[in-house]
Amino acid sequence: MFARAVRPTVSLARSLSTSSQNNAKVAVLGASGGIGQPLSLLLKNSPLVSHLSLYDIAHTPGVAADLSHIETRAQVTGHMGPDQLDAALQGCDVVVIPAGVPRKPGMTRDDLFNTNATIVATLADACARNCPEAMICVIANPVNSTIPITSEVMKKYGVYNPNKVFGVTTLDIVRANAFVADLKGLDPARVNVPVIGGHAGKTIIPLISQCTPKVEFPADQLAALTGRIQEAGTEVVKAKAGAGSATLSMAYAGARFTFSVLDAMNGKEGVVECGYVRSEETECKYFSTPLLLGKNGIEKNLGLGKLTAFEEKLVADAMDELKSSIKKGEDFVANMK
Repeated sequence: MFARAVRPTVSLARSLSTSSQNNAKVAVLGASGGIGQPLSLLLKNSPLVSHLSLYDIAHTPGVAADLSHIETRAQVTGHMGPDQLDAALQGCDVVVIPAGVPRKPGMTRDDLFNTNATIVATLADACARNCPEAMICVIANPVNSTIPITSEVMKKYGVYNPNKVFGVTTLDIVRANAFVADLKGLDPARVNVPVIGGHAGKTIIPLISQCTPKVEFPADQLAALTGRIQEAGTEVVKAKAGAGSATLSMAYAGARFTFSVLDAMNGKEGVVECGYVRSEETECKYFSTPLLLGKNGIEKNLGLGKLTAFEEKLVADAMDELKSSIKKGEDFVANMK
């Protein structure tokens, strides 16, 4: 899996190593955490990153020192505490936000809301002030609400660009690819399942009918597979028995999404990733679909594609929960002091 995570950048190393475009400053906000550390390691390995700016409320200098000893080109700086947040973000091209508290057994993503909403709003505020043109990639859950929060904060500063604010749902795609490959005996590196909707429970909608290569499952197996993809996060939370949630797989997924954004910014064509973004594709203001990425973020929303009756019902069943989560995020910012 590691090889796959870095493959998009390794293949570009020779062609872009002397290019001025190849000098991206990437910030990781929450760099000392369970997701932040392995995510930062993967980003440090990329020739597309010239400066890796790490921020957290504790331990960041140690993480930065550790990573700075790795023999790759990215310069690493560590920034710790609210007083150093602005400095961490100045001049950034891409900001990845895995900050926040993890889910524990028995917790829903909504249980995380009050703590993580405040964290994301604070970080979005700093992004709006220090790097308003940056691509903002939010991992912090609940993504269904934290993307509306990020968007509303950016609007307050008049710098909101819907083509540059992404909810990272890539872990759902990674899981779907792995599970389908396992069931069908395929190479997971060659499987691609689009996953649309949101990033929690029944809002996660895997489009198995649009999988490449084409696969088919009996109705009962399809329902079970869909349920497993939707609840895969809980599977990890239970397996870790109180020690956290998905960190390594999320770091891999976050790195994959970030590499795709960087590839597209560098002019690579045909880069497609699913992401939870401002959308006109359904009656929800925000919705995850496959996105064609370009130099300035979203180049084209590729929409839902042709759905089966089973998938259409999944979309319909997700609407109320998605709308509620979106409103919760918007209301949070409206009521901020």
